[in-house]
Amino acid sequence: MFWPNAIARPNNDLDTDQMLNAEQNRLVTETGPGTGCGNLMRHYWQPAALTEELTDERPVVPVTLMGEELVLYRGDDGTYGLIARHCPHRGADLCYGRLEDGGLRCPFHGWLFDETGKCLEQPAEPKGSNFHSKINHTAYPCIERNGIVFTYMGPGNPPPLPALDCFEAPNEFTFAFKGFVDCNWLQLNEVGIDPAHASFLHRFFEDKTDDEGYGQQFRFSTEESDVAITKVLREYDCPEIDFETSETGLRLFALRQLNDDEMHVRVTNQIFPNAIIIPISNEIMLTQWHVPIDDTTSWWYAIFSSFTETVDKDRMRKDRLELYTLPDYRPRKHSGNNYGFDPEEQKTKTYTGMGMDINVHDQWAVESLGKIQDRTQEHLGTTDKVIIANRKLMIKAIEAVKSGGPPDISLRPADRALCRGPVAIDTISPAATWRDDWKKTAAERRSRSSWARETSPDAQNEGSLED
Repeated sequence: MFWPNAIARPNNDLDTDQMLNAEQNRLVTETGPGTGCGNLMRHYWQPAALTEELTDERPVVPVTLMGEELVLYRGDDGTYGLIARHCPHRGADLCYGRLEDGGLRCPFHGWLFDETGKCLEQPAEPKGSNFHSKINHTAYPCIERNGIVFTYMGPGNPPPLPALDCFEAPNEFTFAFKGFVDCNWLQLNEVGIDPAHASFLHRFFEDKTDDEGYGQQFRFSTEESDVAITKVLREYDCPEIDFETSETGLRLFALRQLNDDEMHVRVTNQIFPNAIIIPISNEIMLTQWHVPIDDTTSWWYAIFSSFTETVDKDRMRKDRLELYTLPDYRPRKHSGNNYGFDPEEQKTKTYTGMGMDINVHDQWAVESLGKIQDRTQEHLGTTDKVIIANRKLMIKAIEAVKSGGPPDISLRPADRALCRGPVAIDTISPAATWRDDWKKTAAERRSRSSWARETSPDAQNEGSLED
């Protein structure tokens, strides 16, 4: 499967210890209007809010996205509008606007705006005035998929939403949530493309099951055995990291040689520019976006997608609410309470001493780097090769957009159905044939899924662009 503007596979023999200079660090972290990274990220659909935030009683919520203050609303006809938060008349806060007459009306002087930013009425202006037709308020198109409202904030007409599995799965096979993170977006994204950290940051000294923390319950099954991911990560803590370019970004392979004949293969993905897809079990994968609120705070948005079984949304929501508060989606464990750190637990149960849920571990890891990580001071090693490659892709894409061209990975195929998958899976393969075997395992999983069969890519196209 080849895409327009596809890039060649990066060289895996990258030099390590490659730091960004201060200017490059600003380039890939700052996302406000007019910034290089901000302009790039606005070329892609971004999560704006969970649908559950728009309550039936009053479906209006403030949204700050990449430094822009906005307000999201849902009209009586189900249409979503995302417009600038402050009225262009005198700057009043439209979060307190009246939902009526096909739009959102400012309570200050009654100006009415629809979802396109068009001013429909100015009731205090003289009869026959056409002043309202001269007002074009900032507005961004929206679309809802499986519990998340996405928006396109870039130039021109919005592209079709890619046909990723998390979007194509029926709603009952998915669950969506989000959480606040007190740091820059790129720190979240880079922990997601760092396969080596899981053997340490998420190390449990015992392997449990369903009633334990998120991450400790992850398992995958083979014909011969039922394997706890925690056991594999703990006992094989020096994986070989490999990667290749794919239709959607970078495909990562974490390879752990179990014995002379068997290889544990973990396939994850960087969805350019700010999302990841990782396997949770044989049947469930997680798609997670890392979304800038501004340059120093972020949201993660996630859609859990199941291939063969409908999800227990009530249970999954209950599990998340044990870690996050509503209505602000703030973590219960944070820097203010030392992330629940327990030195005795660190000795006997977990590598971090921060509880059984890996979200807390990741929260500490990314926030401990500071609001915006100073990448001029880091020293990258062999396991950071994907991080190095992704930064090069980011800088190249930023420069392409600055020059008026498209980024190499645009997520804009001529046919959106070509943008499917990508595969995220854990499997044990014959060591000699793992590059082909994981594709067969993925194809077999799709064949068991009523909805995924209908959108199943050719198994031969699950590899790199060089296949």
